[in-house]
Amino acid sequence: MNLFSQNSKSPNPPISQTAPPATEPTSSTDGSLSEILRFAIIALLIVLPIRWFVAQPFIVSGASMEDTFHHNEYLIVDQLTYHFEEPERGDVVIFRYPKDPDKYFIKRVIGLPGETITIDGQTVSITNATNPNGFELTEPYVYSMEETTNLTRTLKTDEYFVMGDNRDHSSDSRVWGALERDEIIGRAFMRLFPFTEADLFPGSYEPDSNNAKS
Repeated sequence: MNLFSQNSKSPNPPISQTAPPATEPTSSTDGSLSEILRFAIIALLIVLPIRWFVAQPFIVSGASMEDTFHHNEYLIVDQLTYHFEEPERGDVVIFRYPKDPDKYFIKRVIGLPGETITIDGQTVSITNATNPNGFELTEPYVYSMEETTNLTRTLKTDEYFVMGDNRDHSSDSRVWGALERDEIIGRAFMRLFPFTEADLFPGSYEPDSNNAKS
């Protein structure tokens, strides 16, 4: 039956139209899945660059940085700053272990490029262009250090000397040598867990002009 049929007496000829095809309503479930997928893609596009180039999580393993950091503490590592600045003495850095790049270590920067580090028992001294006669480091962050180490090491222009705060239980530059600049991933930016210890720049230490003991 024509929806617009008229009888033959009408002065106007009949008009015939074809009804539009019926369409099924869009499923709300399909719409939700589409929105979730779109949100997931956007989230990945935002999160992945941050994860690889800005910050990433790190879980402390072992006792080498006690009493500053403890086993299983959860940190966020700042990977951005060292693209614009150089690591400084006292910074807590995360880096690829020179003997096995698949492993990550956390230590404190003690010696900077071009400096000479001398360890005499529990005393750490630095000789550099500013202090040609050397000066003794003041290290309030050290948890333990027996008088068993005696060494002198001069760093190249791209090398750092790093040590753990718990030096009696730390594999560091005293054992495997200097750390190269390109092995440094970033610095400790935030401690998230445990919540009672949450803070920004955990373990940070700002030495005085010489970081020397009077």
